[in-house]
Amino acid sequence: MGYIKKEIIIGFLISLLATVSGFFIYLQYISQTDISSTLNKIREGGVLGAVIALAAIPNLFVFFIFLKKNQDYRARGVLIATITIAIFTLILKFI
Repeated sequence: MGYIKKEIIIGFLISLLATVSGFFIYLQYISQTDISSTLNKIREGGVLGAVIALAAIPNLFVFFIFLKKNQDYRARGVLIATITIAIFTLILKFI
């Protein structure tokens, strides 16, 4: 695997990790009950896409950190993951 592909994949995976972390941090601060009942309420309310979009906010910080460190290919991976998450939330909105 080439250097460029490896760096893009690393950025993509770090972005997904940041989104998952943002999702669980969001659930911890919003929910008054356990995580499973909060997830059920989110699904029933039809706001799962909005919650995932909010959970992707840490990607912004990761993106700028990679740019500041001149790791452009990792920043590209973060951008690809963010676009993928945006498309996923768009699909969730119309399903």
